[in-house]
Amino acid sequence: MHADTDTIVAIATAPGAAGVGIVRLSGPAARSIAETICRRSLSPRVAQYARFADANGDILDDGIALYFAAPASFTGDDVVELQAHGSQVLLRELVGRCIALGARQAQPGEFSQRAFGNGKLDLAQAEALADLIAAADVRAARAARRSLDGVFSRRVDALMAQVLALRVHVEAAIDFADEPLDTLGGRALQDNLHIAQDTLAQLLAAASNGQALRDGLHVVLVGPPNAGKSSILNALAGRDRAIVTDIPGTTRDLLQETIQVDGVALTLVDTAGLRTASDAIEAEGIRRAQHELARADLALVVVDARDPQAGRQAVETALVGIPDVLWLYNKMDLLATHLELAEDALAVSAKTGAGMPALHARLLALVGGEATSGAFSARSRHVQALRHAQHGLEQATLELQHERLELAAEALAQTHADLGTIGGAIDADGLLGHIFSTFCIGK
Repeated sequence: MHADTDTIVAIATAPGAAGVGIVRLSGPAARSIAETICRRSLSPRVAQYARFADANGDILDDGIALYFAAPASFTGDDVVELQAHGSQVLLRELVGRCIALGARQAQPGEFSQRAFGNGKLDLAQAEALADLIAAADVRAARAARRSLDGVFSRRVDALMAQVLALRVHVEAAIDFADEPLDTLGGRALQDNLHIAQDTLAQLLAAASNGQALRDGLHVVLVGPPNAGKSSILNALAGRDRAIVTDIPGTTRDLLQETIQVDGVALTLVDTAGLRTASDAIEAEGIRRAQHELARADLALVVVDARDPQAGRQAVETALVGIPDVLWLYNKMDLLATHLELAEDALAVSAKTGAGMPALHARLLALVGGEATSGAFSARSRHVQALRHAQHGLEQATLELQHERLELAAEALAQTHADLGTIGGAIDADGLLGHIFSTFCIGK
């Protein structure tokens, strides 16, 4: 671990030739190092023309120097940006000159980690900054921008305040253990606990949508052999991605394709048909299909519309624990009569395209649809923390019903701690190191 009092330096722009490249300094010596290179004094928040000199006084380049005095900077320390021409050779020369004058090379994410340490960002906002840089489409970028602006963090903080108020109430009631809970505001406590649960459920749903925008959804096509899984994959992808034949068991290995549904990436995985294997190769394909299904966000279960019940019976046991399941009754063009459908099923024909618009609409609804237009970005660890907190509130509710106040207080304390991990109210240096190590060097 390096000291926070070190002055750090890094190239803050992407590799490759460009019109402009930026070298960023942060730390107590940032201003003096930059003034030595620029051979002039720098004023806060004023863009100043400068000629950047090496140790011999020879000019490396000319450009713009920007100085931000602590604490009014991105990191909360003194920060200087040297904007030169975007030659990587030149920028490395500038970094080397800064290091010779007392700076050290920044580690990945160290600028953002200093901003977090100095209270300029909480952990969720710092992660949103990385998500904004990596955003692959406009909606994901806007969602990351909302998290960076604190939309997610403020909702978590408000929920933490609710949980803290519940803890205070329960802790106070413990001091009067001889009194019935009803005489100590038990009804109001139960009501406020239900409100907190509702608030958490809404936040969890929003965070799940935000995670889908950031990470996309893992969608696995499963079903019995010869039901048309590969044809559905081709229809969704808009091209002949998978081999299609009338021979059962044609698909032996996993086949993957990524599509976009209203800005959300869906990774489609075609799998081997689920049945008793006829040979070792097919058995391995079925094993891989089952493994892939275990990590699916959504299972598209393709069965033959002419005998859907047989198809359901063949695969239902493999679907335990899958978050979302959508049944596709394929080959509807071969039906002579109308098919009655449950809410979790659609009738489609990969061959004629019938029912495919309805499938697209259902996929859009499953990834959040228009609700994602106001979403904030979130990560799997955020969603997991919210689920743990949800379990904690459920446990607290159960303990209060039996007036076990100490256990209720413990459950609320754990809920508060789980929520605190989202914004970084934790002591886990390993978690912080892992998160910031995924950032780019100059951020």
